[in-house]
Amino acid sequence: MAFCAGLRRGVPSSLEGMDNTPSVSGSSAFSRQPRVRVSSPADVLAVVPHLLGFHPGKSLVVMGVGRPRARVQLAFRYDLPDPPDAVHAADIAEHAAEVLRHRRLSTVIGVGYGPGALVTPVADALAGTVRQAGLRLQELMRVEDGRYWSYLCENPQCCPADGVPFDVQANPASAAMTVAGLVAYPDRAALAGTLAPVTGAAARSMERATSRARERAAELIAQASGPGAGRRERLLVDAGRRAVQEAIATYRAGGRPLADESVAWITVVLAHLAVRDDAWSRMDPGFRAAHLRLWTDVVRRATPAYLPAPASLLAFTAWQSGEGALANIAIDRALTADPGYSLAQLLRDIMDAGVPPSAARVPMTPEQVAASYDLADAGPAAGPGGRTRAVRSRKAATRKQPSR
Repeated sequence: MAFCAGLRRGVPSSLEGMDNTPSVSGSSAFSRQPRVRVSSPADVLAVVPHLLGFHPGKSLVVMGVGRPRARVQLAFRYDLPDPPDAVHAADIAEHAAEVLRHRRLSTVIGVGYGPGALVTPVADALAGTVRQAGLRLQELMRVEDGRYWSYLCENPQCCPADGVPFDVQANPASAAMTVAGLVAYPDRAALAGTLAPVTGAAARSMERATSRARERAAELIAQASGPGAGRRERLLVDAGRRAVQEAIATYRAGGRPLADESVAWITVVLAHLAVRDDAWSRMDPGFRAAHLRLWTDVVRRATPAYLPAPASLLAFTAWQSGEGALANIAIDRALTADPGYSLAQLLRDIMDAGVPPSAARVPMTPEQVAASYDLADAGPAAGPGGRTRAVRSRKAATRKQPSR
């Protein structure tokens, strides 16, 4: 049944208290829980950019609607295969249906952005797959050049052959989302630009600061005594934990440690898992905005060799905040720098599975993280493979989150 037909029966949907799920290209959640009533296809199209965080192009956007009160619970996006590819289209449809089933959402709205030659094959695959899965397809539209067409509506008065014009910027729903702080960037590239690395004199300054930070780290290791790599690095790890904790506290208090020396030191010490995992364990969701500011600043200024750890931390806190597109961009940055970086790979798997931000809980407390590394550093007394078990316990705790 087409969305417009549903409207004549007086059954509008509403977006409120969003718990949006990042997926292939991510989404943006209602962290401030605005209430926006959607009563037409134009309303749906007005809020989509704010759900994703940017205006999509050549994309398929899937929205899942569920209880209570027909809320849109998640929105996620796929790049359209170009040129069209039936196998790729089927894969997109299957993945979308799996995400919706995992979230136990029974009603679907699909919006394809781009020319019919690219949108229609994927739209057809989605329609067939979600119906086979027993899901209700409320609306399926194509959008191009300020007009939309419904694949489900056959009433020319409601859905004329030349499409229905709409204006996102003039729509009250879009204005309400903007007032709530849910900004929509012009496109995904513009959103990615918010994490663009510094250039020119700023980049050269960071390179020099990073070189000095590496020398400082080497000096701390040289000062340590005692057998075992873990004990020799204890001074460095302790200093690194203090630096990161001070930075987190500063940002939570509204400040920003902008000195290159501070940022460079943080990037170098985060290369040690004990420091990175301590920072990860401090991702209190009550301070998501502060954490986003901190790790965005660090990611933009980190040299490539030291980028994976802060980019992964940014991805985690972005996921916590429902900023799925930003989380995926951060993961891309981490994996470009180091394709084998395990935390980034783990977060990519979670994002692709459509796990909701409400599951983004830290796997261990700071005290538990410290204890796990103390056990691993104890060497043979801790039993064979001590560090391996400690790292595995953190990964296992995170992987359990989808079932929560």
